[in-house]
Amino acid sequence: MGRSSKKGPYVHPKLMKKIRKLLELPLEERDKYPIRTWSRDSMILPEMVGMVFEVHNGKNFIKVKVNEDMVGHRLGEFAPTRKFIKHGGKLQRELEQKLAKQKAS
Repeated sequence: MGRSSKKGPYVHPKLMKKIRKLLELPLEERDKYPIRTWSRDSMILPEMVGMVFEVHNGKNFIKVKVNEDMVGHRLGEFAPTRKFIKHGGKLQRELEQKLAKQKAS
């Protein structure tokens, strides 16, 4: 369920303070200073377009450069928290070994 429209979009106050500080810089310099944040639930606003954020995924920070298509989404949507390894087991390993032998020969 979405947030009530009368409340407006949620952006963490500390993050908003960092954004306002960065908006004072010229456009060319904004890429040099990424904003590091743990606030994955903050919504991306139109003022954030062109900025670089480092969003924490629980283990490390993932760089997210905001473009116009991201407005209205949350920062956490662009920093996945789970890493897909692969499906399979014994059958998959045997298949991979066969493919490796074919490539070697």
